[in-house]
Amino acid sequence: MQTPNDDAAAPYSHIFPIGYSYYAIATSLTPAFYQKLVNRCWRRSGTLLYRPNQKHSCCPHYTLRLDSTKFRPTKDQRQAVNRFNKHVVGEAYNKEAAHLRPRSREEVRKRDNEFDLISRIHEAELESLEIPPRPAHEFTITLEPDTFTDEKYEVFENYQRLVHKEPPEKISQNGFKRFLCGSPLTRGSIAGPDDTKRQLGSFHQCYRLDGKLIAIGVLDLLPDCVSAVYFLYHESVHPHNLGKLGAIREITLALEAGYRWWYSGFYIHSCPKMKYKVDYSPQYVLDPETLEWDLLDKEALAIFDKKPYVSLSREMRSNVAYGVSKEDDKVLDGATQANKAERVEEEEGFLFNSDMPGIPSLEQMEQVVMDNLLLRSDYSDSFFLASDLVVWDTESITERGNLKSRIAELVAAIGPDLMSEFCVDFRKRDRM
Repeated sequence: MQTPNDDAAAPYSHIFPIGYSYYAIATSLTPAFYQKLVNRCWRRSGTLLYRPNQKHSCCPHYTLRLDSTKFRPTKDQRQAVNRFNKHVVGEAYNKEAAHLRPRSREEVRKRDNEFDLISRIHEAELESLEIPPRPAHEFTITLEPDTFTDEKYEVFENYQRLVHKEPPEKISQNGFKRFLCGSPLTRGSIAGPDDTKRQLGSFHQCYRLDGKLIAIGVLDLLPDCVSAVYFLYHESVHPHNLGKLGAIREITLALEAGYRWWYSGFYIHSCPKMKYKVDYSPQYVLDPETLEWDLLDKEALAIFDKKPYVSLSREMRSNVAYGVSKEDDKVLDGATQANKAERVEEEEGFLFNSDMPGIPSLEQMEQVVMDNLLLRSDYSDSFFLASDLVVWDTESITERGNLKSRIAELVAAIGPDLMSEFCVDFRKRDRM
């Protein structure tokens, strides 16, 4: 049995609350624990974890995921894959290969009429080609640790400067390292389908053309999903739709390795640059109130078109169970949002007054026993219990700003049911 004195070998995720407790710093995260966080509206940026309050945002962030087993690429997506493959191998290769290894009429017909995602996505990779003849270009894909290299930084600098139009003075190696390298996720593996090895942790999926790095997919590989963190490419390959190809390849990885789900990151319905995410289907959106997944179909998107904040389960209850008309619903929703905005402005800074969806209320948290929650501190070489704190029995979680209330906010934002899986890490040395 694990005791509070067992040290770093303990399988806990280490988290430190900052500001609102739905912002936190992770010094160590197990992939299984982070998967649970992602399924509760959390995401990470480097070591920063954040869970947005969709109710009180000008541009609410929603979590999406796609079922790779049901993904059927559109005509446009299939064409992007075929065009890139054709560019890589070249016309001369195709002609000579057809001469050396002619296909039957049935094989040609089948390839023209069927698009097998896994075989087509790997078709132009050097290790998949039959040689001779030699392809026009040598294309390789490798899954590498998320470590810093000058080669990777060169692509990052080019992408941020020429694609994202960032000024050079805002682009730095330290920024790249903080954002996309050195993830807090621990690396490992589990047995996948047919006992195949399924990698866990943070990785860089590196695309190389003729030995030159041209694109990087930054991925968090979790027990049941491929979670896309960022995708960047060199501007020289911009005409080849690398962003679209990267998404399709990540979906293929989820399908091929048995992760099943592809998480494309937060979706902001009002942001035109994020509209592309719904082009990949079937997509499911996480309801911030029930933390259940709903199909993001045309009917659901129509609701997002009309309202700044959406809980599809609440929409179903209000419109169906209570017979509220669409016009009445608009009026009620507008008044509710206005009242909530006023209240949040008055009580800004305390999570339990924020009306954040999907978390326990202050009254519910008062019933939660946090005494056995594990903590770390610079003043101790091992874990200790929250109840060991001198102020623990004298403070109340209703008193905003004290240590106990800050811990309660973090527990509420993560979920009281996960208290046995993480420790609150107050150490400064590991966060530098």
